[in-house]
This record gives sequence, C-alpha cells and structure tokens, in this order.
Amino acid sequence: MGPVKIRIRNQDYLLQGDGNEESILRLAQYVNDKLKEVEENTEGLSEKKTAILAALNIASEYFQVVQERDELLSTIRERTRALIESIDSTIR
Repeated sequence: MGPVKIRIRNQDYLLQGDGNEESILRLAQYVNDKLKEVEENTEGLSEKKTAILAALNIASEYFQVVQERDELLSTIRERTRALIESIDSTIR
C-alpha cells in the first residue's frame, strides 16, 4: 500500500503503514477527536501541551483496555481449568 494522506489539526501528513487506508484514516480521526476533546475542556494550552494531554488520554484508554483484556484472559483460564477438572472428575 502506498502512502495515505491524513490531516491532524490542519496539518497534512503522508503515512505508510501495515494497515489499510481505511484503518489509517480511522486512526487519524480518532487522534483528531482526542485533540478536539482536550481543546474543548481546557483553555489557552499550547499545541504541544494539547498534544501531550491527548496522548496521555489515549495511553490511559489503551492501558485500561489492556488491563480489561488481561482480566478477561485470567477469567477464561480459571474457568477452563475448572471445566477440565470437572470433566476429569466425571470421567474417573
């Protein structure tokens, strides 16, 4: 896939990635939405500070999802282990 033109805060960028164009455009829109969210909730921040706060918000969401995934995997492992033990005890 060739480079994809995206726009972040009125700046154009050419990105090339492993994903398809639609995925890259969706990511760019997500970043724009986060930047806009920070701008709407704070006043007078520089672009740099706005970008840092948006990045921290995105990182926070990411780590929350990772934690939820890890908890879900742990629950699945526990239930799987319990089912195997139940099946084993029934067979014996």
